[in-house]
Amino acid sequence: MDDTLNAAFANDTPDYTNFTDEWSADGRETVHFIIRCVIPSVYILIITVGLLGNITLVKIFITTSAMRSVPNIFISSLAVGDLLLLVTCVPVDAFRYFFEEWIFGTVACKLIPVIQLTSVGVSVFTLTALSADRHKAIVNPMDIQTSSAVFWTCLKAISIWVVSVLLAVPEAIFSQVVHMSDRNVTFTACVPYPLSNEMHPKIHSVMIFLVYFLIPLGIISVYYYHIARTLIKSAHDMPGEASEHSKRQMETRKRLAKIVLVFVGLFALCWFPNHVLYMYRSFNYRQIDSSLLHLIITLLARVLSFSSSCVNPFALYLLSESFRRHFNSQLTCQRRQYQQRSSSYLQSTSAIRMTSIKKITPMRISKTSDSHGETEKWTFL
Repeated sequence: MDDTLNAAFANDTPDYTNFTDEWSADGRETVHFIIRCVIPSVYILIITVGLLGNITLVKIFITTSAMRSVPNIFISSLAVGDLLLLVTCVPVDAFRYFFEEWIFGTVACKLIPVIQLTSVGVSVFTLTALSADRHKAIVNPMDIQTSSAVFWTCLKAISIWVVSVLLAVPEAIFSQVVHMSDRNVTFTACVPYPLSNEMHPKIHSVMIFLVYFLIPLGIISVYYYHIARTLIKSAHDMPGEASEHSKRQMETRKRLAKIVLVFVGLFALCWFPNHVLYMYRSFNYRQIDSSLLHLIITLLARVLSFSSSCVNPFALYLLSESFRRHFNSQLTCQRRQYQQRSSSYLQSTSAIRMTSIKKITPMRISKTSDSHGETEKWTFL
C-alpha cells in the first residue's frame, strides 16, 4: 500500500474501508452496516447524554451561589471543555463514517484538530490543577483560604484555556488537506503533519502522549501519593476528642479528593487506548493492520475517547450528595415548567376551539313574505 495512504491513518481517522479490503463481500457489507448504523447511533447517544449532563452542571454552578467553590470552578471549566468537544469534534467524526474521504475542507481540517487538542488539554491540565488544590487542602490544611481565592481560581482556569489553545496552535499550522492515490483511486484526506518525513508522525504521537497524558498523570500521581500519606497519618494521629467540625471538614476534603481521583481515573481509562493506538500507527508508518481485531480496537478507542466528555457529570452525581440534590431539583423544575407549558397550551387550545366554534356557527336572520305575512328565517352562515 502506498506510503501516503498510510499517513492518512496517523491523524486517527476512522477510515474503515481499508480495513476490509481483504475480507469477503458479505463480511464487508456486514461491517459497513454495523459501522454506518450502530457507531453513529452511539455517537448521537454520547452527544445527547454529554450535553444534558454538562449543561446542567454548568447551570447549577452558575445559578447556585453555594456551589461556587474553588473545586467547582475547575469542574465547570472541565465541563465547558467537554461541551466544546461534543458540539464540534464528535459530530464531524460521526459524519466521517458515511464518507470515505475528508469532505469538510481546509478550514475544518485545521480547526477541528485544534479544538480537540484544546479540549483534551483543558481536561488534563484542569485535573492536574484540581489535584494540586486537593493536595493543598489536605496536606496543608492550615493555609487559610482568602476571600480572593475564587478570583485567583478563575484566573487559573482562564490560564489553562490560554495554554491549551497555544499548545494546539501547531495543529492548525501543520494540518493540511492532501490528495492521495491508491490502486488508481484518488481521494482526499486530512493529515496533521507534513508527509515529507516519516519521523513527523512518530514525533507527533510521542509529544501528544507525553504532554497530554503521561506527564500530567505523573504529576497527579505524586500529588495523590502525598494525599494518601497525609490521610493515613491523620487517621492515626487524630485525637479522640477532636471537634466534630474538624472531623466533618476532613471528611469533606476526603470526599472531594475521591471525586477528583475518579475524574482522573475516568480520563486515563478513556484516553489511554487512543494514545496507544495512535503511537502504534505512527511507529508502523509503512503498514496498516487490516485485521478485524484492529478495526474493533480502533472503533472502541474512538468511542471511549469521546465518552470521556460525558461521564464526569454522572460520576459527580453518584459521588456528591449536594450536586445530586441540585441536579434533581433542576430536573424537577424542568418537569414542572413542561407541565405548566402543556397546561397553558391545552387551555389556550380549548379557548381557541371554543372561539372558533362561535365564529363558525353564527346565524343570520332573513325576512321572507308569505301568504300569512312577513316571517323571520334563521340560517347558519
